[in-house]
Amino acid sequence: MKASSRREFLIQSGALGAAALAGNWLPRSAYCNPLGRPIGIQLYAVNLSMQENPAGTLKALKEIGFGEVETAGFGKLSAKEFRKLLDDAGLVCPSAHLQFDINNLGPTFEDAHALGAHYAASGNLRASLRPPLAGQARAMTLDEARRTAELANKIGVQAKQAGLQYAYHNHDGELVDQGGGANGYDLLLRDTDPELVKFEIDCGWMVLGGRNPADYFKKYPNRFPMIHVKDFLPPRDKGANAGSDSEHPGAELGHGIIDYKPIFAVAEKAGLQHYFAEQEGPFVRMSQLQAAQQAYAYLHSMG
Repeated sequence: MKASSRREFLIQSGALGAAALAGNWLPRSAYCNPLGRPIGIQLYAVNLSMQENPAGTLKALKEIGFGEVETAGFGKLSAKEFRKLLDDAGLVCPSAHLQFDINNLGPTFEDAHALGAHYAASGNLRASLRPPLAGQARAMTLDEARRTAELANKIGVQAKQAGLQYAYHNHDGELVDQGGGANGYDLLLRDTDPELVKFEIDCGWMVLGGRNPADYFKKYPNRFPMIHVKDFLPPRDKGANAGSDSEHPGAELGHGIIDYKPIFAVAEKAGLQHYFAEQEGPFVRMSQLQAAQQAYAYLHSMG
């Protein structure tokens, strides 16, 4: 099935379940959390609030009910200073998205340890490839995937030596068909050492890439200890750019196109350990913190 057709199928099959839960505000005591684990949030989802008042934002997230966070930078603070804010708010940080200088990974790993994180995560490694591929198109070619896998293995070795686990986070570009059904993401999974390189599925971007996260959990158990729980609105049009972030605005969880119940049902059996709510902009219907509250309510309702 073509990526565009598969994407439409996933959107249609998930829309009804998401709509049924949209807007439901449930008390924390009504249900257990999914997997019996604390609900987490990627702090990029509240980046504006974090810039204005990091301490207050973290405390607000704890008050909403979140138990875990995943960092996306520290603003003007050091990792140690940021850890103090986390401790004061009563939050833990099992994973951190960090900057990777392939020639000097020591500071990166020191930041991870300062935060108390086990996973040191990154998105694409284009800026670290030689020659770098930062100016290339959104889609990941198979050549880029091979080079990225080689580099990811090297990072994974050093992360393991530092007592950490490296994890790779996808967008939709890795899922673009490169001919014959091959794509960069499958190659990354094939060519990386399962012990050195784990993957953090961004489920929203994966669905926009025309793939189903549940299929990957079934095919590659224990490769995905973390996911981003993200949703998008239906496409504004069905033109050539449908599927991009500009054509699919971000949606509050429970208000978009993806039903996460079947994803969690499979993920639990495949070794999922942490899940982080995240939302792309624009935030036009409510503030970032209000959207975070909606995300918590949606996830809590699935426990």
